[in-house]
Amino acid sequence: MLSTLCGALAALLAAALLTATPAAARTQAPSATLTEVTGFGENPSNLQMYLYVPDSVTANPAVLVAVHYCTGSGPAMYSGTEYASLADRYGFVVVYPSVTRASKCFDVSSPQALRRDGGSDPVGIKSMVDWVTRTYDADTGRIFATGISSGAMMTNVLLGVYPDVFAAGAAFSGVPFGCFATTDGSEWNSACANGTVTHAPQEWGDLARAAYPGYTGPRPRMQLWHGTEDDVLRYPNFGEEIKQWTNVRGVSQTPAATDSPQSGWTRTRYGATGDQAPVEAISLQGVGHNLYSYGMAARVLTFFGLDSGGPAPQPPAGACRVATSVSAWNTGLTASVTITNTGTTAINGWRLGFTLPAGQTITNGWGATYAPASGAVTATNASYNGGVAPNASVTIGYQASHTGSGAAPSAHTVNGTACTTG
Repeated sequence: MLSTLCGALAALLAAALLTATPAAARTQAPSATLTEVTGFGENPSNLQMYLYVPDSVTANPAVLVAVHYCTGSGPAMYSGTEYASLADRYGFVVVYPSVTRASKCFDVSSPQALRRDGGSDPVGIKSMVDWVTRTYDADTGRIFATGISSGAMMTNVLLGVYPDVFAAGAAFSGVPFGCFATTDGSEWNSACANGTVTHAPQEWGDLARAAYPGYTGPRPRMQLWHGTEDDVLRYPNFGEEIKQWTNVRGVSQTPAATDSPQSGWTRTRYGATGDQAPVEAISLQGVGHNLYSYGMAARVLTFFGLDSGGPAPQPPAGACRVATSVSAWNTGLTASVTITNTGTTAINGWRLGFTLPAGQTITNGWGATYAPASGAVTATNASYNGGVAPNASVTIGYQASHTGSGAAPSAHTVNGTACTTG
């Protein structure tokens, strides 16, 4: 009897030890291959979960949720973007949610989708994130979302519904959170798609905040991409997204920095000038809805901060020097500004960013165009002085009125990079 009891206890102990074994030791997906994961948790809309874990996955890895476009799928997002190859380089995990409903579009319109834990696709995607977090002991402070078209709209939704889960998002050709809302079961909102749904920044911000009533914690950063010729989700939606996320983040709608990282692109940053600004927006001149192209994913990783040691769109810090001399009188001043390229490669097109002291307003200038006239100003090169060779300089200037302070700006950036002074 005792031996039987001891045997039974031993069996129970063995079973308990097996149950206590970390999930990662028993259920991790094969590495370096796209794998479907089933039974990942609550999934009211029957999404599929695809996962890519690189051979080089780091301890406590970051997690990137890459959300597909209408008619797409998780495997299509895997094969059509560079996130898996970038995961090989940087060691993060990629989740590819996949829609099973006939439209192959994500639900970004129903009342359930626009409320925290309300049901539909966001709940299933949150379950995927939770599964990865448990299985790989992922870093809960480094969960990110990105998507294209329908996936971009879902990125907006995820950041609104789960601001405590996602640290940042990047939306390619999307619309603001709540813009696609419907109450009749329709997945499509023509007014929003056509860019005719507009709100004040506070109204847009309130829509996002209402998804999780009572939440007072930090809000995610957002990177926005849109083509000026988008004929599916029209370009006015880009400006409405900027309104929403600058309000959600509590930063000014006036850009802190403006530059052109590539021909035809205009990048504005809000709330800060660096690579991880609270809000970053990239407008692509003459580009339509299908704007995603090779190389953009690397810029997403830079915004997320996942590319340590990797490619970055900005020249290295310290590649420029700015010297300003000011001649002031009672109500006005003249400033001469010399920009020197202290880097090893030529600058081809520059935007000088600086903040005027309070009370100063630019009345005219030369060698550049200046906008706005006060506050955080961006001076953009003229047609004849955009190229600056290594160790070469260009001098520009402006006149300004003032209400008491004739001081020079204390800090400058060129194409978003901080310059030394003097």
